[in-house]
Amino acid sequence: MGNIQLGVIESRFADMIWANEPVKSTVLVKLAEKEFNWKRTTTHTVIKRLCEKGLFVNNSGTVTAVLTREQFYTGQSRQFVKSSFSGSLPAFIAAFTKGGSISSEEAAAIRKMIDEAEEK
Repeated sequence: MGNIQLGVIESRFADMIWANEPVKSTVLVKLAEKEFNWKRTTTHTVIKRLCEKGLFVNNSGTVTAVLTREQFYTGQSRQFVKSSFSGSLPAFIAAFTKGGSISSEEAAAIRKMIDEAEEK
């Protein structure tokens, strides 16, 4: 996947594409005008930029994802842990929970995810 960097607005626009894909660029123009107050040219510029980053493809005016939303954000999360915590998931969790607490439901959900992901 590589390390695809998105700004806040690009992320919101990418979410819009994922929510509607496959989607015609003309539909995206209308959605972006309503949501971001963008002109047609701005929408096409951002579509092109996201395609150049390898996240989407625009085939004859129909935009589809190369990566699912889940695949993209999984990669982003892994990259964040790698670059910020030397790849240590325990260090990330320690930083995340320091000075705060998580609910019993959150703890149970995390335990379940760990059990399912644990190498056998």
